[in-house]
Amino acid sequence: MTLRSERINIGKGINLNLIKTDKFKSNLISIYLILPLERENATKNALLPLVLKRGTSSLNTNLEIQRKLEDMYGSDLSISVNKRGEKHVVRFTIEGPKESYVDDKKYMLKIIDLLRSLVYNPYLEDKVFSEKYVEQEKDNLSRLIEGRINDKRSYALERCIEEMCRNERFSIYYLGYIEDLGEIDNRILYEYYKDIILKAPIEIFYVGEYENELIEYLTNCFKLEREDVFKIKREYVTGNVQTKNMVYEDMDINQGKLVLGYKTGIPYENSLYNGLLVASEILGGGPNSKLFRSIREKESLAYYIGSKVYKYKSLMLIDGGIDSNNFERAIEIIRFKIDEMKKGDFIQEDMDTAKKSIKTSMKSINDNIFLISEFFFSQVLADDKRLLEESLIDIDKVTREEIIQASNNINLDTIYFLRKSR
Repeated sequence: MTLRSERINIGKGINLNLIKTDKFKSNLISIYLILPLERENATKNALLPLVLKRGTSSLNTNLEIQRKLEDMYGSDLSISVNKRGEKHVVRFTIEGPKESYVDDKKYMLKIIDLLRSLVYNPYLEDKVFSEKYVEQEKDNLSRLIEGRINDKRSYALERCIEEMCRNERFSIYYLGYIEDLGEIDNRILYEYYKDIILKAPIEIFYVGEYENELIEYLTNCFKLEREDVFKIKREYVTGNVQTKNMVYEDMDINQGKLVLGYKTGIPYENSLYNGLLVASEILGGGPNSKLFRSIREKESLAYYIGSKVYKYKSLMLIDGGIDSNNFERAIEIIRFKIDEMKKGDFIQEDMDTAKKSIKTSMKSINDNIFLISEFFFSQVLADDKRLLEESLIDIDKVTREEIIQASNNINLDTIYFLRKSR
């Protein structure tokens, strides 16, 4: 069954998105707050969901919330904060079994009430956030930020982006900064919360089975009287490289992490964007890719090697785990393989394999209720009206010439190497 989203405006900057499906044993509801990615507010944005999940006006502790979820047939609450290009997104999600599997036919309304309370009616003490909760979550966030170093591959990719986009908002770390935590207290955070709840664009997604009664309930439940809503600008995209950067960072590690960052200047709205996706897949999308076959299998220079396109900023990053003495040779091969792409030195089988891999990944969205919500949310952010099936067709339509043209827009900006301390 083709999945479609019915979109209903329920208030200024607040939209309800309904995706009807009977495929799953559960229903899911997510609420996304979309904020500008700004250095001065990044840490507060990351701290907010941690504090909000601690209690509501009627459920004062996280333990009470967990008991409530258990009473609602073991429903699951999850939160996250991440960046989508230069947008900072805070998400709350509750997933619970379909009403046909439970005795209480009104329990989805209770899930909606709980989600609304978590976001709109937080637990307060003396009309502000609990000082105890804020301080505890500041400690937790501090540990999360410090822990970014634990995943060396992820850390290297983030560091390369920070160097590439040093003067752009995309360089801001999505969890914020430890040095900013000291300036935040329960009153400051609550005043900030009151401001953004009235100004942030809000997207609500419901995936599963529903009737008109539920639509009406959702519409009334999440209405807010608001006046000024953030106008969040489209990300700045450029393919121009003024000066190439070479960045080394030393650390006590066994395996070096090499990242090459490229600017493409191909925005996701451009017809060439799909060509860029296929080019990246041919280069480093898996065991059949050019980089894997040459660097990993033929010359045994890397423990892993891959390529990824960052949609909202139109960047392409190639990263690999290598020994320091293989650094120059690995870069030499990567450059050579990109030159091959620019010259059209790839065969039809490369194109077919790459397209099949991309489509398989996209099709898997249909098998996960959370990924369905995420897919349609990303479509909203990109103002993309296409159905998933239409996106698949567009991948199939990518021509050899488009792949070559997209490849010729790939410009090296930064080489980052996390190497073993000498």
